[in-house]
Amino acid sequence: MGITTVSSREFNQDASRVKRAAVNVPVFITDRGHPSHVLMTIEDYQKITDKQESIVELLAMPDTTDIDFEPPCLNKGLYRPADLS
Repeated sequence: MGITTVSSREFNQDASRVKRAAVNVPVFITDRGHPSHVLMTIEDYQKITDKQESIVELLAMPDTTDIDFEPPCLNKGLYRPADLS
């Protein structure tokens, strides 16, 4: 998949041409030489946004509800009071 880049000026002068180009590949629109927007079809946008899970869904981990977890007891030798002398 390639990427097409046009300046803001080119986009403003011929938006129809840029929209036709976006049917095939994403079009980066630059502002003063720096990418500022991406134009793509709604179908392409939905493909990339519908598959992603939110951070809440990832942290919920619904498939791990039946895991038994017993953390080991800490050995009291792991810590000592600070020696402030």
